[in-house]
Amino acid sequence: MAWRSSGTSNTELLENMKRNGLLTSDRVLTMLCRCEKAMKQVDRANYVLNKRDAYQDSPQSISYGATISAPHMHAHAAENLLPFLQPGSKVLDVGSGSGYTCAVFYHLVAPRDADKKGKVVGIDHIPELVEWSVENLKKDGLSQAMDAEELEMVAGDGRQGYPSAGPFEVIHVGAAAPTLPQALVDQLASPGRMFIPVGNYSQDIFQVDKDKEGHVTRKKLFAVQYVPLTDRERQHS
Repeated sequence: MAWRSSGTSNTELLENMKRNGLLTSDRVLTMLCRCEKAMKQVDRANYVLNKRDAYQDSPQSISYGATISAPHMHAHAAENLLPFLQPGSKVLDVGSGSGYTCAVFYHLVAPRDADKKGKVVGIDHIPELVEWSVENLKKDGLSQAMDAEELEMVAGDGRQGYPSAGPFEVIHVGAAAPTLPQALVDQLASPGRMFIPVGNYSQDIFQVDKDKEGHVTRKKLFAVQYVPLTDRERQHS
């Protein structure tokens, strides 16, 4: 149903996704929709190169061999991770690209009225994309969050995580790893959850859970096709 979810505005896109069963949580939908308050605005047009196709339910190139995933995939990720996206939680977004998912996660873990603010770290190995994502997030009204270091975008090898800011209640990976990176599992909090595509030619989304005792379980969710989680040199080749 994803191809039927496209719209002419951010609000229409999200309403179509909800009608087609891609968004079932009102809390996620509220955080994604364009609302009057800047803290609830995550406008996809601020995170794409081709503004004309901003609200199409399809992946789009953002240069450097990277893409912004289709909106329905963002919805799947947010819905799956929602139990752990609580105010005060820490989130690592690997392969953060345009910064879109970082903005969505930020609104969920650091709402304005929360007593305790969470933190979101986006990491990408393309410095130019990191710089662009910072510009995108500022356009989307998140300058203050970045100044407060509640939202941080860094250049680095996301396959190794970002241990100085961990452990993380949520780890989202936006590119397909050939195998599950142990470094990311190690940086998952107890309890915590990771949403990650794994595989080469055949890829699947895995839900990786770590319980309070540190026991790790893996659950295959559905088949996907993502760009590979690799290093800068291979991505440019």
